[in-house]
Amino acid sequence: MPAFLKKITKKQWCAIAKNAVVLLLLFALLFAITLLSLNAAIKSVTKDKILEPHTAAQLGDIDCILVLGCHVRSQYLADRLTTAFGLYDMGASPKLLMTGDHGREVYDEVNYMLDKAEEHGIERKDVFTDHAGFSTYESIYRAKEIFGAKRIIIVTQEYHLYRALYLAEKLGIEAYGVSASLHGYGSQDYQDMRESLARMKDFFYALIKPEPTFLGESIPISGDAYPSHD
Repeated sequence: MPAFLKKITKKQWCAIAKNAVVLLLLFALLFAITLLSLNAAIKSVTKDKILEPHTAAQLGDIDCILVLGCHVRSQYLADRLTTAFGLYDMGASPKLLMTGDHGREVYDEVNYMLDKAEEHGIERKDVFTDHAGFSTYESIYRAKEIFGAKRIIIVTQEYHLYRALYLAEKLGIEAYGVSASLHGYGSQDYQDMRESLARMKDFFYALIKPEPTFLGESIPISGDAYPSHD
């Protein structure tokens, strides 16, 4: 032990420990206040953009219905697909954009969604796939920069829509949301806690606007979807 530490008395150690605890508690309080404030602000500025399906279907001039990826075969993803297919059938947009994680050969969200769309009777030329939508931020960034989407309907569960709509606004996309919360989800408390932290993260991402993991060549959403398929 360094000599100067040996000179610190027990009383002084107690004072140092007490000050450290106070600082830690102050930091935790500041973090909690910031977290709650950002979550409240993000929900407040986006809640009016969440529409009922029949209302969203009447918007007109929607470039695509953006379906945010999720665990393959989960109830979350099943409900997102059901909601998106319903919007497509109502004429909300002539195009679907399936975005998710296909960073590994053994795990592929987007082709799973593409296959489900085809099973529903939607032509593959109308279903775009974004294989590098590794996060909500990257999915929305790439929707604009790669696919040229300017006016979209986002489909995901309600708790997730607030963040997605906030990111879309900050990235320069006119976006509306339709909730895919068709069931009660057993892990909802965990998802709410995780989402509150993700909103804080993406608040700063929206300020800094870093490039996503991958960009690539443009694949206009106005054309055929085949160039986006792998």
